[in-house]
Formats: sequence, C-alpha cells, structure tokens
Amino acid sequence: MANDGGVDRRQFLRAAAVAAVVAMPARSVFQLAARRPFAPTGLTPDEAFSELLAGNRRFAANQLTTIDRDLTTRREQTVEKQEPFAGILACADSRVVVELLFDQSIGSLFVTRVAGNIVTPEIIGSLEYAVAVLGIRALLVLGHSNCGAVKAAMKTEVVPGQISALYSHLRPAIERSAGNITTAIEINAKGQAELLRSSSTVIQKAVAAGTLKVSAGVYSLATGKVALT
Repeated sequence: MANDGGVDRRQFLRAAAVAAVVAMPARSVFQLAARRPFAPTGLTPDEAFSELLAGNRRFAANQLTTIDRDLTTRREQTVEKQEPFAGILACADSRVVVELLFDQSIGSLFVTRVAGNIVTPEIIGSLEYAVAVLGIRALLVLGHSNCGAVKAAMKTEVVPGQISALYSHLRPAIERSAGNITTAIEINAKGQAELLRSSSTVIQKAVAAGTLKVSAGVYSLATGKVALT
C-alpha cells in the first residue's frame, strides 16, 4: 500500500506541474521560453545558411517568430556578450531590414552595411572580428533589387558630395552586366563575396578550416525573398 501511495503521489505531483504550466499567463510562458538562447549557436556553416534561409521563408510568408519573443529578456541576456551565428554585408538601403527579413532576434546576426554592399578596409576589419573573435559560421553578401547605388553608378551622372566614391567599387560588376541592372546587382554581390575571400587572410583561413562559408545573395524588395547566387 505504501508503494501504491508513493506512485499516486508522484502522479499527482506531475499532474499538478502540468496544470500549473497550462494555467500560467501567456506572458509568463514567453518569459520561460526566453530563457533558452535565441541564436542557434554551434551550427556548421551549411546549417547556418539553412537557418538564414528558413528565417527568410518565414518572413516572406508573414510568419515571423521574433515578434513572440521577450525582447527585454533577450537584451538582458546579451549585455555582457554576443554570440551571432552569421555575418551579413548588406546595402544601407532603408528597405533592407536585415534582422527582420531573416527573422532573427537581438544578438543573432553581425551586420555591416554600406551603400552598394561593397567591401572596404573598414568592412573587412569588422567582419574579421566577427569571424576571429565571435566565431560566426556563415558570411553573406546581400545585394537587393532596384539598388540605388548600382543604378547611380551605371548612369555616372554628376552627384553631390562624395557619393561618386562608391562608383569605382561597383564598376567591375557594371562593366560585365551589359547594361542590365538586375545582372549588375547579382554580379556585384558575387564579386564582393569573392573579394572578402581573397583579401582577408582571417576569412581565408576560416574557410580553409571548414568553420566558415562565404556566399552571396540578392533580396527581392517585391517578394521579400532572398535567393543565393
């Protein structure tokens, strides 16, 4: 009888625990979930790219998961450290909201942005930090449709200030595009990715060691989808 009573008591306690979670307010449930890490660390390079593309599919389908997360808790978790799983070199265009279009939260992505998503010494240094210190597994150069920087460089019109300083970085892609803006944007993304691979010994070593993958992609402003190139 004592054994039966012990079993009954354990069953009762388990049932009570389940009932407590079910009855818990929605916000409390989200707070419990928020204690788990949001950034999918420990991924292989291929898995990291798969995570990026899966997030983009959710974004394009209006099925974002980040909106259900407790961002206050996430901020608290990332005060002392960051553990991004991917780095992104994107255009500065206001329509390319990188974390949103990959459905990622605070601390998941290391993002650098400059008009035309071009590689400069400052960009290389920033991404080398993400590779060597933070240990990112994926590095994506992200162009986008209807890119104003590429269009301006194709026209080579007189512009104010230092805007034309971008043109020399974009010229190689434009010269191979036969005047097609879509082609120029894709070639530029690929070319900048190759420049990262070839001009940084830090990135080269990580790629050779199999701990990093570098790729290029283009984001469609119309569909919300990212296509790797």
